[in-house]
Amino acid sequence: MKLFKELNRELCEEPTGTYAPYYYRFVGYKKDLAAKPSALRANGIYSLFTESRPVILKNELIVGNRRSLFAKDVNPIVLEYSKNMVDIFKERWFDTNKDHFAPDYRHILSLGIPGLINEADRSLLRHRNDPEKCETIKSMRLTLVGFSKMIENYAVAAEEALSIDGYDKSRLKGIIDTCRALINGKPSSFKEALQLVWFCHNAFLMEGRYAMALGRIDQYLYPFYKEDIEKGAITDDEVIELLENIFIKLQDDVVNICIGGQNQQGECDVNSLSLCVLKAVGNCNVPGPNLSLRLTPNTPDEFLDECLKVIGTGLGYPAIMNDDINIAALKKYGYDDEDVYNYCMVGCIENFITGMQPPWSDDRFDTPRFFDFIFNNGISETSRTVGLDTGNLEYIKTMDDFMRTYEKQLAYGADEYFSKFNATNASLNQRFIPEPFLSCFCHDCIGRGLDINNGGAKYPSVHGAVVMGIGTVSDSLAAIEKVIFIDKEATLSELRDALNSNFEGYEELHKKLLSAPKYGNNDDFVDKYAVWFIDYLGSLFEKYHTYDGGRFYIAAAANVSSIYSGAQTNATPDGRKRGEPLSDAASPGYGRDTRGPTSTINSVSKPDYTKVACGTVVNQKYSPEMFSDGKRSKLLALIRTLFKKGGQEIQINATSREILKKAMDNPDDYRDLVVRVSGFSAFYVTLGREVQLDILNRTQHE
Repeated sequence: MKLFKELNRELCEEPTGTYAPYYYRFVGYKKDLAAKPSALRANGIYSLFTESRPVILKNELIVGNRRSLFAKDVNPIVLEYSKNMVDIFKERWFDTNKDHFAPDYRHILSLGIPGLINEADRSLLRHRNDPEKCETIKSMRLTLVGFSKMIENYAVAAEEALSIDGYDKSRLKGIIDTCRALINGKPSSFKEALQLVWFCHNAFLMEGRYAMALGRIDQYLYPFYKEDIEKGAITDDEVIELLENIFIKLQDDVVNICIGGQNQQGECDVNSLSLCVLKAVGNCNVPGPNLSLRLTPNTPDEFLDECLKVIGTGLGYPAIMNDDINIAALKKYGYDDEDVYNYCMVGCIENFITGMQPPWSDDRFDTPRFFDFIFNNGISETSRTVGLDTGNLEYIKTMDDFMRTYEKQLAYGADEYFSKFNATNASLNQRFIPEPFLSCFCHDCIGRGLDINNGGAKYPSVHGAVVMGIGTVSDSLAAIEKVIFIDKEATLSELRDALNSNFEGYEELHKKLLSAPKYGNNDDFVDKYAVWFIDYLGSLFEKYHTYDGGRFYIAAAANVSSIYSGAQTNATPDGRKRGEPLSDAASPGYGRDTRGPTSTINSVSKPDYTKVACGTVVNQKYSPEMFSDGKRSKLLALIRTLFKKGGQEIQINATSREILKKAMDNPDDYRDLVVRVSGFSAFYVTLGREVQLDILNRTQHE
């Protein structure tokens, strides 16, 4: 049996002790509770790394797991008191730039931990006349020293395990040698480099960070891989086994890994390590990691075909990103070209300048609910929210009038969105909640002597406004134009009454609204509203700035929020009933793209996605037969056509409706069934019923 499967069994075993990272933090805090914020945080992180006890599993090749955070034989009163005290010292969260970050792994691999510590020492010398910067640098340095001590503790734990039955002694000796090498210098082999990356990632998890990206792993690890392969020190099978050993640990976390892409000369960056990463992810066949492919025009078809084979297993990975569109979108924000070409993704699909800006944040902006404000004088009883009172419907005489009214509602909503974001972030004392360890992985916090969220990063923070409902909005506007203003089948007042009654008593009008043109069928009558949607919302949010002067991106995504937002949204003019899901992300409404996949890609590629710097999600579902030999070439050509026309992203489910239905009826028989949900994959039977139905109801193309 594959080693990663045995490791997975170990990971499923219940840990002993109490999960208590707060206990280890407080051991450090109480050394000097009156210390300045940066020193206080650093003391807590140092203690977290050094006081927690490493646990080495018998089937680990690359060591490090969260079991080290389970405390044994600690008085429950001490544990409770520690948690209460740690809670006093506020932590950041996703909205205030805690995680969803892609570290500069290339830099730490080139220097090693001792090199980073030396970098801090040189910075201390440069800033010796600035006490505040010196305090910040000393805090970063202390966390690095603690990090090094943590690795040393793993070496000691491996030495102790040599006398324990059941462990592979040669494997343990390899772990010891690797850990000792990383303590004393920079990595010199693929295994050492991968182990250092994993130690870093595991340390972020110990700090309580979520969705920390591994970034362009096939690029920054490639020099180590190439050298080892050329001198015969390692084989591709051994590389894949090492990668499997860490990927199997990521199944419960949204960890984005990016492969492929292009360099500044337009050359494709796909290499033989890219294929090893792809195979390792496919072999593990678990929901995480979240693999993304930066597809370029000159990415070899052979490699894209290998990606389709993995997607066709039902795993849904990798999500496929249009590199040309993403690069063009990011270039508009003034980043240096070399940094743009090294972008990756964090979280689900969010584009990120690797190791150069504070952690990512975003929030949802569900556009369909603003119809309710137009029809009900600025009040939505369904969502219990308030917009603008734009007057009586009788004053709206034309479709242009309606569009200007809807734009006013959206503009007000965008201002409201920004004011809430600003109230949370601009009022935060950035100096009071420093991130000394994370700052060590962002250029150039150490050199500047500044925290990652307080001017240390090369670029300021960015925020993503996730504009939801492009399909629902486009279909609604097309229905209003067709039924109300062209065919004059009803008045806006009658439409209002139909929406507020959830179409009860208005069945004929409901049929006419449903029969109006729908997005996803290559019909310009409705597709023009999707083009407007991206153009207008992009113009609304581009005027806003984050607390440190960064920009707002927009994203056409939803995760599964289209379900929950739909539950709070009144009936909409496209014929969608109250409480039903909104259209998903940048995709057409489910079941409304009826003219086949070619028409669908023609529709979804019409908006200008260079205005969507965050990224989009286009969920598609194809029958498993499409992934068989002889048919994948058609799917490959379809993806190439989508991107040539300007589409930004596509992700695919390849599980038949029949299998999904069986899994819903007999979940115990389908525990290992993985499906693509939205910006992530998951075990199907663990999803809520409403999410399962959402996936089931997607249009399945043949």
